[in-house]
Amino acid sequence: MNGVYGARLAAAKEWVKKAKRIVFLGGAGVSTGSGISDFRSEKGLYNIRSKYGVPYEQMLSHAYFKQHTDTFYRFYWETMVHPEAKPNSAHKALADFEAKNPYRISIVTQNIDGLHQKAGSKRVYEVHGTVASYHCLDCGKAYSLDQIPHHGVPLCSCGGVLKPDVVLYEEPLDEETLLSAVNCVRFADLLIVGGTSLRVQPVASLPDYFSGGRIVLINQEPTYLDARADAIFREDIGQVLSDLLEE
Repeated sequence: MNGVYGARLAAAKEWVKKAKRIVFLGGAGVSTGSGISDFRSEKGLYNIRSKYGVPYEQMLSHAYFKQHTDTFYRFYWETMVHPEAKPNSAHKALADFEAKNPYRISIVTQNIDGLHQKAGSKRVYEVHGTVASYHCLDCGKAYSLDQIPHHGVPLCSCGGVLKPDVVLYEEPLDEETLLSAVNCVRFADLLIVGGTSLRVQPVASLPDYFSGGRIVLINQEPTYLDARADAIFREDIGQVLSDLLEE
């Protein structure tokens, strides 16, 4: 592979080869190749005019869920849940690398779609939760996505409203998951960041815990991390990860 891309790739592949602990920190851009919209790009969900008269970002808040549960779930089933989506080349590259190199790579994802696990990845930390599971706000009973209807407001057998195990705005992240993500980053010697604007806290601050070695950034738009990155790729994330992690 020739040219500037080839030179950057060759250097980054050497870092992958030498690294003992790799962390991939990813966001919505990882799943766009699977037909799932991102949030903050020019054509992302938050920059599309809402058909509900309320910005989509506001609809993903805890307050909106509590006050407008019916409308929240109409939006949620239409926009946030994609049971038909399949892992793309980015997910597959990460899963294939883990299968060949157990315990060398961990994934910290902001995505809630479960596509990393569908691809076969095992060491996945979903810091913003998942659409795959739900719990009753009254009795706490747990449900999986395939146990509930994918329309309307899902109810528990006790009659209580079910809430998706997704972290909404105004809600704290799961402490155990966040701590695990922090420790992964802290003890890594290679950090690969891809498909994320790095604007949402506290995930945006996770790279601050990294001091172990090289940073590879795969993102079509600039981020605050550009100044620290040892290699920056603006190319398609699926292609870059496939090339980077190929052995």
